[in-house]
Amino acid sequence: MDRFGLADDDVYRCDSEDAGLPGGKSVVYELDKWLLALVRAGADVEPELSRFVDGNGGAIVICNDVSCGVVPEDTVMRMWREVVGRALTSLARGSDEVVRVFCGIATRLK
Repeated sequence: MDRFGLADDDVYRCDSEDAGLPGGKSVVYELDKWLLALVRAGADVEPELSRFVDGNGGAIVICNDVSCGVVPEDTVMRMWREVVGRALTSLARGSDEVVRVFCGIATRLK
């Protein structure tokens, strides 16, 4: 957060139990947890994601990519995995900068 001059108060931390729209801060952390809450609540994710993107222009979004690896047996978890992948694709398309961090190594994708 030093790179961007941000403090802990600038971070919205998503919760996997709360399907409320995250945002209002400079950083949205663990977006995947919010998406899990939406999937568990049976919400239509596309409009919710559009509302999130529209309301958080310029925010730094941090999300765990769960779309790789073994496909879960559980239907909800499989749907969540798909939703996270689609959300990251959508967010990346509209972003000025995209950085992937794998094993602590940051790679600028865009």
